Amino acid sequence: MKPLLFPGNPSFWYETLRSFGHIAYGGADFGEVVTTCERIIPGDYDSWHDAWLATADRVAGEGRAALEGGHRVSARDAFLRASNYYRSAEFFLHGDPADPRIRHAYDASVACFREAAALFTPAVEPVEIPYEGTVLPGYLYRADDSGTARPTVVMFNGFDGTVEEMHFFGAAAAAERGYTVLAFDGPGQPGTRHRQGLGFRPDWEKVVGSVIDHAVTRPEVDPSRVALLGASMGGLLAPRAAAFDDRVAALVCLDGVYDLGDIATAGIPLPRAEAERRLRADHDPELDAMLAEAMAGSPMLRWAVEHGMFALNVTTPRAFGAAYLDYHLRDGVAEKISCPTLVCAGADDGFFRGQPEQLYEHLTCPRTLLEFTAGQGADAHCQSGAQRLAFARVYDWLDDALTRRAPALRAAP
Repeated sequence: MKPLLFPGNPSFWYETLRSFGHIAYGGADFGEVVTTCERIIPGDYDSWHDAWLATADRVAGEGRAALEGGHRVSARDAFLRASNYYRSAEFFLHGDPADPRIRHAYDASVACFREAAALFTPAVEPVEIPYEGTVLPGYLYRADDSGTARPTVVMFNGFDGTVEEMHFFGAAAAAERGYTVLAFDGPGQPGTRHRQGLGFRPDWEKVVGSVIDHAVTRPEVDPSRVALLGASMGGLLAPRAAAFDDRVAALVCLDGVYDLGDIATAGIPLPRAEAERRLRADHDPELDAMLAEAMAGSPMLRWAVEHGMFALNVTTPRAFGAAYLDYHLRDGVAEKISCPTLVCAGADDGFFRGQPEQLYEHLTCPRTLLEFTAGQGADAHCQSGAQRLAFARVYDWLDDALTRRAPALRAAP
């Protein structure tokens, strides 16, 4: 899809498309997105923040006024949109983790989402999931108030998204189909990074294990039908967890990722083994300078490295690259997955092109590769811009996977 806004700036365009996509489940309105973007100076992170914050504040105010007037649906809808707009406001600011604008917008995003959550029927319940001496924040979605055990989707976001955003990236779509949903933020994701200082960890099975331990205590969860869905970088973390936890009955990788070491070393003009050695070295000023130059020349790379340093809790671009090397499904990990697995792939994924196919080729379980194309308007990363189409296909597959052995096939575009 050609950029409708911010031509020449793929980062700003993708984040705009992300909000356009969230219209499908109430996370934005077209006119609000367009008029906000008209106030943004392309490539200017401060301008991006200021424009989105102003829109978020205005829409949140409308939500409060509606609630005071007893208009619950209008209030819920406004709070959902404001939550997403606040999330977008602080998105590009993580190059300075001490910037107070980050926590202000993040906390406002969570507060607005919780206001909205309480206005659903049944209400979306905020939960705290026990995890290694602390808790992981999350939300429980119920199909109804009967307390009946139902097929359940445990889900989480990726490199930069929040658990609140998962409402638009799969939770609402699952709940309206009758699934119980348990969405959460793990280490390195916003809820735990902002409030507990936790960075990502590659052995994600330890994280998901704690979440499933909690999930199976809930009466709304059928322990024999627990599916796992990971979005974006979650498309690597979810299969990593499924490889080591046989309680996962089905797996959805939205989109699939096989080896982040490919990403970490792609721009270093050296054989991979040498690039890895230099990334992990105690001291390499030449490579440090090369990375700094590359970041200066690429807005997308600059954002990715700055956010990566924040999310992985490291202090230099090279340390981020070194840490990224540990996130992979090589060495037989992918081959350990035994449950039916859906690997989604966007034809023009600007972050992980080719990675879904790598993961698919290494799977030995019942597997499906679901390809999304430009002709469908669904070729972007995580099918942003085509959420209704994407989740119809994902949950139709999951319906079948949890009721009978999923067919091994390559789905036609």
